[in-house]
Formats: sequence, C-alpha cells, structure tokens
Amino acid sequence: MKRRDSLKALALSGLSAGLLLEACKPDTANPGAETAAPKGPLKYDRFAEQAAHDAELLSETFFTPEEMATIAVLSDIIIPADEVSGCATDVGVPDFIEFMAKDKPEYQVPLRGGLRWLDIQSSRRFGNSFTGISQKEQLQIVDDIAYPAKATPENQPGVRFFNLMRDLTASGFYTTEMGWKDIGYLGNKPNEWKGVPADVLQQYSLAYTEKDLKECI
Repeated sequence: MKRRDSLKALALSGLSAGLLLEACKPDTANPGAETAAPKGPLKYDRFAEQAAHDAELLSETFFTPEEMATIAVLSDIIIPADEVSGCATDVGVPDFIEFMAKDKPEYQVPLRGGLRWLDIQSSRRFGNSFTGISQKEQLQIVDDIAYPAKATPENQPGVRFFNLMRDLTASGFYTTEMGWKDIGYLGNKPNEWKGVPADVLQQYSLAYTEKDLKECI
C-alpha cells in the first residue's frame, strides 16, 4: 500500500474525533490562504472566552526554529506531494502541530522528547541532526519507527512519537480543502431530484400527475 493510500485510510477511520474537531479552525489572517493552522486572529463563531484563549495561544511560541524545521521535514515524509495534491507543509501542518502542542499541553513532552530522540538517533547513525542528513538516511530512521509491529524494543520511544506525529499530521492535512479534495470528500451539496425512475413507477402501476411534474420535480 502506498503511503498516501494508508494515510487516507487512517484519516477516514483511525483518527480520534477530538483531533479532527480541534483541527477545524480556519485561517482568516490571510484571506484565500488554505492552511491547517492559523497564524493570525481567528474569525469564526466562538464564545468570547474561546476566542481569547485561541488568540493567546497564537501569540505564544513553543517549538524552537530547529524543532519546527524537523517537524516540517517529518510531516512532508508522512504526507508528501504527489500527482493529486501538495505536501503537508503546503497547507501549514507544522503550524497546526505547534498550535496543538500549545492547546493540549499533554502533547508537549511527547513531541519535544520525540524530536530529541530523532536527533539523537540521526547523530548516532549518520553523524548529524535529522534535518542535516540525506533524505535516504531520514527514511531509514522513519522506516524503523513507522511500523509498530516490526519495530525493535529499543525503537519503541520513536514508535510512540511517530504515531502521534502521524495522527497530528493527518489531522492537520485532511481538515483543509486540499485534504478534502485529496480523499474525494464532497460534503453536503445540493442536488437535483429527478423523481422516481419511470420503470419503478410502472412496476407499481403509478404515474406522476401534471401537477406533480410541474411543482415537485
């Protein structure tokens, strides 16, 4: 199964409802922009206390620039660009993960600890931080932690970190317009009802009256 196909399955069936609900926060700081997490004031129907809470979080910074760079690389490994749509960073997934880390403090230690674990592994195996090694080397590390059933005991901390990163990345990506289009989600759309098919009407010896045809169909 291709990585994107597996992520579609994850987005449709495996993500927690809480993550998806938290992800549905539109970006209005830059009209017309499509991002997973806003960087400016949020303009949507919220109670004043909720809006103030979000504004406070948006004014704060949790991850360092180096950590954000690692998150960007890793999120694009999880959801790369293909012939259908762009990659995770194209819709601001790193900013979404930053926002979630501030909104849910219980994510902070697992995420920061996981990023540190990733750099330690990169340094031990390839002599540089995760963002400083080649893409081939990055994928070698990711492959060791992306499949829990195959992971060795010493890689279990990385597995737990990657599971969280994968959930957050998929939540951020698949709650944007690009993500919806990627999985073919149409949502509620008006349609045109053309009435009961003629063969079904004939089967039950029924027919529309002129009034029905004029007013209802």
